[in-house]
Amino acid sequence: MPMTDIYRPDEWHDYFITVGGAAAALTGLVFVAMSLNPNLIARDPTHRRRAVGTIAGFTAIFMICGLGVMGGQDHQAVGLEWLIVSAAAGIVYVYGYVQAIRLGGSSVGLQTPRLIGGTALHLVEIVGAALLFGGYLAGLYLAAISMIGLLAFMISGAWLLIMGIRTTAESRND
Repeated sequence: MPMTDIYRPDEWHDYFITVGGAAAALTGLVFVAMSLNPNLIARDPTHRRRAVGTIAGFTAIFMICGLGVMGGQDHQAVGLEWLIVSAAAGIVYVYGYVQAIRLGGSSVGLQTPRLIGGTALHLVEIVGAALLFGGYLAGLYLAAISMIGLLAFMISGAWLLIMGIRTTAESRND
């Protein structure tokens, strides 16, 4: 008996449009904010890695949402796309955070609990996407809820970047 498709695009359309639109708007705002202090970001490993991780995270959310509203896809296609993009974003996040710790620089927001929290959100999203690919509807909800958590996490990361840049600029002026 053929497997019934568990993904109902009409039920998820508004979710993907809302979250994808928010991610796209926030990506633009963060990009503009970063363009105001490119020299400070480039010189500090923490700022540089946080900037890359934040932009990559927002971009990944936008990409997943864009792919999620493409027509003619079943749960396996959406699950595989979500799995690949979320895994790439997770790798960028973890690698960047570990490198920021290793290389030193600004310590604003550079703490182990934040690394664990961000990594956990990425892992839950990856597991959810894999479950969706495997035919489990719960995976769709798990990945979607984790994506919302990651969106909030990236917003806080953008704020930490701004505060870290400000701290760096103030210490240079003293």
